[in-house]
Amino acid sequence: MPSINSSLPLWSVLLPVIGAVIISRIPEKAVKARNATALISVSATFLVVVAILLHLLKNQLVEFTLVRFMPGLELFFRIDPLGILFGVTASILWIFAIVYSTGYMAKQPNQRRFFLCFVISMSATLGVAFAGNLFTMYIFFEYLTLATYPLVIHSQTDEATRSGIKYIAYCFGGGGLILFSLIILQGIVGHVNFAPGGILGATGGEPRFLLTLIFFMVVLGFGTKGAIMPFHSWLPAAMVAPAPVSSLLHAVAVVKSGIFGMTRVLYFIYGPDMLIELNVVNYLAIMVVFTILVGSILALRHTVFKMRLAYSTISQLGYITLGALMLTPVGLFGGILHIMNHAMLKITLFFCAGAVIKVTGKTDVREMRGIGKRMPITMIAFAVGGLGLIGVLPISGYLSKFYLLTGALDADRLVFVAVMLISSLLNSMYYLPIVVNAFFREGEFDKPKDLEAPLTMLVPILLLAIICVALGLFAHKTTMPLAENVVNYVFY
Repeated sequence: MPSINSSLPLWSVLLPVIGAVIISRIPEKAVKARNATALISVSATFLVVVAILLHLLKNQLVEFTLVRFMPGLELFFRIDPLGILFGVTASILWIFAIVYSTGYMAKQPNQRRFFLCFVISMSATLGVAFAGNLFTMYIFFEYLTLATYPLVIHSQTDEATRSGIKYIAYCFGGGGLILFSLIILQGIVGHVNFAPGGILGATGGEPRFLLTLIFFMVVLGFGTKGAIMPFHSWLPAAMVAPAPVSSLLHAVAVVKSGIFGMTRVLYFIYGPDMLIELNVVNYLAIMVVFTILVGSILALRHTVFKMRLAYSTISQLGYITLGALMLTPVGLFGGILHIMNHAMLKITLFFCAGAVIKVTGKTDVREMRGIGKRMPITMIAFAVGGLGLIGVLPISGYLSKFYLLTGALDADRLVFVAVMLISSLLNSMYYLPIVVNAFFREGEFDKPKDLEAPLTMLVPILLLAIICVALGLFAHKTTMPLAENVVNYVFY
């Protein structure tokens, strides 16, 4: 694909920073001005991402070099089909998250700090999405950790402090592995720019042991933020954060950045041919299979609403990596689809959980019998999200699982098929009881009373549920072309 030079990538990471600076100057009590600034900032950034998307739809890659330190080492943006897919998904959901946050955070302390960090985290996420090399991705990867840390410890309780320490330790530990790996790769290849098929095909016969060691270091570096087991414990601990932050961490920004980084390494640093030659895929697949199954089992065991969703996220992220590890067009297609579908479905679930907690104060799923009669819109949306992740037609999640299963069969990976089917069964076991109890069991919520969340929370929930269904019905005109562009760019 031909490339054009444009400053649009720079503006996509600068606009949220400008918005955050303005928010920092707005008095704490000027709620409407602050909320409007946050919304305008992320909306303007989304428009920039759309402008970039239009170039990609014309088969033009967008490039921009910010700083060149030395030949082969530069802060460099290069937006390809994979980057724009992640960027579009993140920027759309950030708008919903900002609107939802204005309702959820109402009357809570330290709102200015919350919105400042919430907006600036978008800058870091888009920097990860649009990075043209491993060095740039590492810089924004660490930037994302720093930007989201104040959100994790927002409540400033002892539990939040402990969770924040764990979060920062895990994320910086993973970042250290990435930094060490990119230094070695820079020495081997002379640059760390992303390229379809990988950059290690002509390294002059470097020792297999060294390339294998680098592979596991860099993959586990990204995998730590992607919550691959056993490097996942920071994620459930981070549930102490407010619900909008939980949705940001689990559906849009942090964990998706980790999985996105792993995908970049697999296909744009090493490449399928080198991975097959090194015979490393099976070892990573064992970790991913373990993550999918154990994450599902732990989700089933937990009754705290947000914790159940947290462990579900850990399991679902494994699906994306599993699709990438198949090293086939169909497998990658399913995994890429799941990046978008899981983001939409999981943010819907976390928004619903936050609405229930905000309105009722209930945090345990065993306390929610009959709540569907009091909060019908919220719980219908929750049912949509849960059924989508189980893989029920016509909600978008069924497409991801269909192509992942097809890819596993094409790759003759019957173990992957079994793992996904077992995981889907476990999904149904921890999502369906919540829905059944909400609508078909008697409990303390039986008395008729309008108890839905404020409109600033309810409208994003309802719209996202509708979008999840629409993306299942009209995937051939929405998500599937974006995923197909990624596959074509990687393989053909």
